[in-house]
This record gives sequence, C-alpha cells and structure tokens, in this order.
Amino acid sequence: MATLPVYPWRLAPDGLATRRQLRALGLRPGGQGVAAQVERPRRRRGPLVAYLYRIDAARPVRPMTVRRAAALAKANAARRWCPACRRDAGYVIPAALGMCTPCAYPEPDDRV
Repeated sequence: MATLPVYPWRLAPDGLATRRQLRALGLRPGGQGVAAQVERPRRRRGPLVAYLYRIDAARPVRPMTVRRAAALAKANAARRWCPACRRDAGYVIPAALGMCTPCAYPEPDDRV
C-alpha cells in the first residue's frame, strides 16, 4: 500500500490543486483518488491538512440543469419551514433548535 506524498504549506508542485482550487477553475475531481496532501503547521494542535488532486485528470463541473435547480430550491425552502408553527421563518432554521426562534423561545406571558 503506497503512502501519500506530503508537502509543506505553499510548496506543492504545479499540476496539483485542492477541491476549492479545482472548482475555481471550473473542474471537479471526477472520481480520481487523492494524489497528495499539504500540511500547514499550527502551534497547539495538529497540522491542518488539505488533499490535492491532479488537474490533468480532473473533469469539468456538471452544468446546472433546470430540474437540479428546482430540487435545490425545494430543499433550501424545506430548511426554512418551522415544523411547530408551519410558517416560513425567513431564515434557515438552526438544527440545534429544530424550530424557529419564536417557537423555541416564546415570550413570557405577562398576564397574572
């Protein structure tokens, strides 16, 4: 089993790129495996690691279709609906709360 080459931060050879760099070029890894990794040292914790892919083996990004855009819009809209009050919250509901802020933190009743 071969190990991955590890390069210091900013010293990776030309022809390799991270996922974000590939995306900026309009490319995607396209099923290829990780070619190498870059490590950036930190003081008190382990190093930050970024995986690198070969640019020449990358494929173009798939175009956004009408059906894919509709599915994405539907999924994002579902994240805005509160299951408790069944209203559009106007923002993405936090997963930690599971409901909109007014439902999670109701106003105290001032009546005695």
